[in-house]
Amino acid sequence: MPYLLRAAALHDASAVTDLLNEIDRIEIGRAETDLHTVESDLGHPGVDLDRDSWLAFDGPRLVAYALVWDDSKGERIDADHYVLPDHQQAGELLLEAVETRALEKARANGASKAVLHLHLNAAPTTDLALIRARGWSVVRRYHVLERALRAGADLPPELPAGVQVRACADEADRKQVHALYQAAFAEHFDFQPRPYEEWLADIHADRLDWSLVWLASAEDLGDVGFLIARDDREAMGWIRSVGVVREARGRGLGGLLLRQAFAAFAARGRDTVGLGVDTANTTGAPALYARNGMSVHYAVDTWEIEVS
Repeated sequence: MPYLLRAAALHDASAVTDLLNEIDRIEIGRAETDLHTVESDLGHPGVDLDRDSWLAFDGPRLVAYALVWDDSKGERIDADHYVLPDHQQAGELLLEAVETRALEKARANGASKAVLHLHLNAAPTTDLALIRARGWSVVRRYHVLERALRAGADLPPELPAGVQVRACADEADRKQVHALYQAAFAEHFDFQPRPYEEWLADIHADRLDWSLVWLASAEDLGDVGFLIARDDREAMGWIRSVGVVREARGRGLGGLLLRQAFAAFAARGRDTVGLGVDTANTTGAPALYARNGMSVHYAVDTWEIEVS
């Protein structure tokens, strides 16, 4: 029986969430995908669902899902791709569609090729022989880390002289976090600079509790670091990003921001906090997280293909 393919719609978010959680249980042992995350992905301002999304059905059952979006306005295109283990043919059909659409988007940007990135669990439900045969290869590995929390034990850190940590309080603070984000991550792998309004969409600011966003300042340099956390994941509290500008690194500010977030989540009754880190990060982030008690939950690989 052939697969039925069609574009996704916003009302498909629940079915896509169920599929992703079924894949989560296979890959990492528990469901960790929230409905609002899928809704945000499908509602991404740069996504035309009719052309940039695909669902594959085996009869009434959803068995594969893919999405393409473009943050670079150039050749770099991003994609999501998920398929159940016994439906690799459906997965390949969606990969073909993703690659074709990525090239269309890159050419519309004036580029001659598409450099397409896709994140997959290190032991995914996708057939790796199949994806390699299409010309994809791994270019980066990330770790999703986690740490147990205990109320009464994880307390706000004592700040050294000349250092302040404050919650993001107003629009001026939000713009400062954006500026620090752009500066701190400018040299990171696959970083895409984003103007303020687009960055707000990237971080799903409409759902963000800004009391879980902090700025760190040093007496001699002013605002030099930030941490963005969110408490809208069912599985755990989540640290989306933490960064310190180059001239202020080595002062322990990243650790202070982490411990501030740990304390806030513990006070809210959370028992686990997580974050993602590039294992080849050159700023010392993996060692920082290890020093602060975080350990590997699972690994994710960035796969790349050039399409022309």
